[in-house]
Amino acid sequence: MTWLNGAAIRMAALASLAAAMATPVAAGDYSGDFLVRVQGTVVAPDASADVAVGGVVQNGWDGDVSTEVIPTLTLTYFFTKNIAAELFCCFAKFDAEGTGATPVKDLGDFWVFPPIVTLQYHFDQVGGFKPYVGAGVQYMAFFGEGRSDLGQDIKLDNAFGFALQAGFDLEVGQGWYLNADVKKVWLDTEASWGTSGVTADVDVDPWIFSVGLGYRFNLADVFGSRTSSAPLK
Repeated sequence: MTWLNGAAIRMAALASLAAAMATPVAAGDYSGDFLVRVQGTVVAPDASADVAVGGVVQNGWDGDVSTEVIPTLTLTYFFTKNIAAELFCCFAKFDAEGTGATPVKDLGDFWVFPPIVTLQYHFDQVGGFKPYVGAGVQYMAFFGEGRSDLGQDIKLDNAFGFALQAGFDLEVGQGWYLNADVKKVWLDTEASWGTSGVTADVDVDPWIFSVGLGYRFNLADVFGSRTSSAPLK
């Protein structure tokens, strides 16, 4: 399972990055203003497509995008004990395929850089359990598109989408958290295949499920000692 080995390598790299970021901090702080998480994530597109040939939509032709398991990283900054902003990011490779009556099944593969920025509300903790909700935007940048059975590389337009999320952090001691998170994104893009005359309006609309480990601390403890205590939680 090559993809699993690759995901394990990328997860180890992200874990090393997170550890490196946390190393200067003497101790974790559950009232800190910064939270780093390393996660394993399932990206499950709820995809559909209106496929056209020469500008004419083909009835019964549809498309789908593969589900992938990837390592991800989140960086969260707390403005107050309840309000925070999160950056979620990763790199992923997907396969596109024709479904329904579409005669061509292999529509090509592609890489994606899909950062998501959300504004979050973190509820007050109960016994170390701290749920949160968020809303924001995703930017999906496509690159490294591969050849399809049409004899042409797939081409996808970069796009923005709207994202909602919900999750929780569970304290496990010394600033560390266990985390579970789900996001839903509504995002559309345009696909084309060179000179083939085939185009598609694609609804990607992925579900994004993550579990992982987080570490919370104060940025001021990394870049210099604080002059006064500023608990957020």
